[in-house]
Formats: sequence, structure tokens, C-alpha cells
Amino acid sequence: MPIETIGKPGSEVRRLRLSTLEEDALMVTRNLVAPIKTLWPYSPHFFEIDDALLHYVDEGPRDAPVLLCVHGNPTWAFMWRKFIEAFSGEYRVIALDHMGMGLSERPHDWNQTLAGHRTALEMLIDHLDLSRITLCVHDWGGAIGLGAAANCPERIERLVVTNTCVWPDAKLPPILGLAHLPGIGPFLTGTLGLMTRGLSSLCTTGGLPEDVEAGFLAPYLDAERRRGIAAFVRDIPRGPSDRSYEALTAVDAGLASLRNKPCQILWGMHDWVFTPEILRGFRERLPQSRVTTLPDAGHLPLEDAPQECLEAVSDFLKSTSAPHP
Repeated sequence: MPIETIGKPGSEVRRLRLSTLEEDALMVTRNLVAPIKTLWPYSPHFFEIDDALLHYVDEGPRDAPVLLCVHGNPTWAFMWRKFIEAFSGEYRVIALDHMGMGLSERPHDWNQTLAGHRTALEMLIDHLDLSRITLCVHDWGGAIGLGAAANCPERIERLVVTNTCVWPDAKLPPILGLAHLPGIGPFLTGTLGLMTRGLSSLCTTGGLPEDVEAGFLAPYLDAERRRGIAAFVRDIPRGPSDRSYEALTAVDAGLASLRNKPCQILWGMHDWVFTPEILRGFRERLPQSRVTTLPDAGHLPLEDAPQECLEAVSDFLKSTSAPHP
């Protein structure tokens, strides 16, 4: 606990005081990232929502156009580290951790649904008063991010979409349905940590270096910190009776308001979750998109094909930049 000094000069007294939410969060964050400091040297920032702290990093010039990076499952802001490194000299790069994920807090009463996470992202956008946003999304962060973007299209300039899906009738692997089984889903994904344990083998085609794998796993080393992973999978709707079905349907409908935004799609073609069939769905919904297919990449194209991804996004940003006063 923090120590404070009280009293008049010459008769000061040092005593323990109650720590603030942010001080507690900073202490937890420092402990979690200490082993991966060389890969994740970024200063933590926190935004309070309902007495819990959402973590984000904010790198680059404050008056520059924004790259807002939204992760999925079972990752965290760490997956955008190469974007931060490559683009924060010219852009303001913000990468958040959804509540219950990454370095954000794990409140037991948090609304772990698509609508809850989308609202939190919208609140962060408003809190930071972001505009001129290039929204970068991956996995379930696609539904969260694109849902938020459809509610504030005037703040969004461009989109970068990679291996995600935002319509409820897509064909996803049946094994994901296990997460909906009472007790079994949380046990497999939370207690046993099968999703994080299999991150390297299931989500990449080339595997992950030991230090990078440690980076992805750093916030998820015990079952309590993996609760959000289980909740994310459980929230994927399988039919109209599931709680986030209507919310996901609304995200799909909202793509119409983003249809004319410049968009770069990056797609790992060996993704066993978001297959080339889902890519075809995005081509139909966002027909003006540039599409970069990555034939040897899996679910995490930024890990399997980082150079190709960075080059495609760099070219996209340069070619679609508009002058601003």
C-alpha cells in the first residue's frame, strides 16, 4: 500500500494510506509485463468505467490522425505491438484491452457481451475525443469495433479489417459451441486455458517465438485472469435465442454506414475459424475494399506475415490520406 507523509515540517508522520484503483492497476500491470518489457515497453493508461479500469496504450503525436486498434480473443493489445512500433512516429496509435481481458480489470459484475464491450469502446472514443480514426480490428474485436464505428461514422476515416466476422449466420467451427455448455466451456477455456495454451499451434502457421508466446500469455497465466476468454467465446451467438444475436445482426446492418469508407482487408487464408468463405462475405459487404490475401498465414496474420501486413497498411494509409487543417 502507498505511504503518505502528513504533519507540519519537523513533525512529519509517515503512514499507510488506501491505494487508488489506478495505483492498484499500475502495480498489477508492472508485475504482468515485467518479463516482456523489451517487447512491450509502452506506458499504461486507464479509463474508469463503472468502478473498474479499462487499460489502453496511447503512443504517438496527440494531434496526429488516429489508429485505433481493437483486439479479439484470446489476445490483447500486445497483438498490435508491430503497428505501434511501425506507425506511432506519424500516427497516434491507441490499442485497448477489453474489460476482463489483457491488462484491464476483471470485475465479476461486468457485462461481458458484445453490447457491453461496444459501449465501453464508444465511451473510450468519447473520453479521448478521437476523430480522424483509422479503425483496425481483428477477431471478435471486429464486431465490437465495427459496431462502435457504425454509431459514430463521422469520427471514422478508414478501416483495416483482419480475420473477423460480423454476421450471425456465418459458418463457424462447431467446436466453439462447447463454450455454451454450462460448466464445460468455462472449464475448458478458463480453468484449463486451452485457447491460450493452443495459441501458437492453432492461431499461427509458423508458430511463435518463445518470447512472443510469453507476451501473448502474460495477462492470462491463471484461471481467474482467463475468465474473460471464456466469456468471449460463450458470447458468440449460434442462433436467434442467444443473447448477442440481435447485437451482432445490428453490426452487420451497420456496415452499410461504413460502406464508402476506404478499407484495407488483411486475410490469413489458413484461418480455421474465419475462413475464405467469410472473406467473401466482406468483399460483398465492403466492395470497395483493398484485399490483401496472405496464403501462408493463419488466424494471426500479423504474426505469420508481419512484413506483408505492415507494407499493405502503410501503402493504404499513404494512398488514402487527406490533408487536414
